[in-house]
Amino acid sequence: MTFITRRLALTAVAAAAFASVPALAAEKVNLGVSIPAATHSFMGGINYWANQAKKDLEKQYKDLKITIKTAANAPEQANQLQDLSTVTKINALVVFPFESAALTKPVAQVKAKGAYVTVVDRGLTDTSAQDAYVAGDNTAFGKIPAEYIAKKLNGKGNVVALRGIATTLDNERMDAFSAVLKNHPDIKLLDAKYANWNRDDAFKVTQDYLTRFKEIDAIWAADDDMAVGVLKAIEQAKRTDIKIVFGGAGAKGMVKTILDNKDPRIQADVSYSPKFIYDAIKLTAEARLKGEKLPATTIIPSVLITKDNAKDFYHPDSPF
Repeated sequence: MTFITRRLALTAVAAAAFASVPALAAEKVNLGVSIPAATHSFMGGINYWANQAKKDLEKQYKDLKITIKTAANAPEQANQLQDLSTVTKINALVVFPFESAALTKPVAQVKAKGAYVTVVDRGLTDTSAQDAYVAGDNTAFGKIPAEYIAKKLNGKGNVVALRGIATTLDNERMDAFSAVLKNHPDIKLLDAKYANWNRDDAFKVTQDYLTRFKEIDAIWAADDDMAVGVLKAIEQAKRTDIKIVFGGAGAKGMVKTILDNKDPRIQADVSYSPKFIYDAIKLTAEARLKGEKLPATTIIPSVLITKDNAKDFYHPDSPF
């Protein structure tokens, strides 16, 4: 037997021996989920779908444990992240930040201790603090309403906007909305104030708008919960000049209004389902169970909802 023949034979034996050894299983996944509390209906949906993910995935995967923490504000969420890291000893995290800037360092600290981090929806101010990002299409969320409003107003009129909380996603939405309106110089954006994705705050902001501006053609509420507060303020002020109230996210009540043609001011919405938290948890858990990583960014499309397609977005049993 020549040297080369002997070497090939030894290599084959070694390969066969190696093949007979079972592959090492990936480590068990101890996944923390950190989300805001259900302070309004969209967050109610986030909480619902997060708990549904825990129920479904723990049943499906014996090597997966999911711990869910909900926070009423940014400082509480930061403390919970520390507990998840040091007490629960998570090795993976799915986090929906209460605020972008305030949560960036706490999330970075979790990552620095070795956890794989998926950030959902409200991005961090420093993306090096995350491994993956999952969100709806926030650019489309701002662009679609602006295009709709511009078309309905025939390129001329007065518009006011309500913003959410100071986050990267709110900036993306507002930037996209404003960019469309710049193409319509006869549409004036009179003001855009934060209303914190909250009905009561939206009511107060809209009251201020209605007091200061005598002619408003359209209000971009930028959220279906805020749209409820907007409508209440309009009703109380007995204003009849507002032709369009455009919310956002496809809440079942707003979609039903579109389906039933109950309010001439509400003929459209834009999709942004809270179910993406379920998708983010599932994607992260399954990737880590395999020892794999997610793509750096996963964007779930947002589309225009009108009477023509509203039935596809109406989920009466959902909390949102």
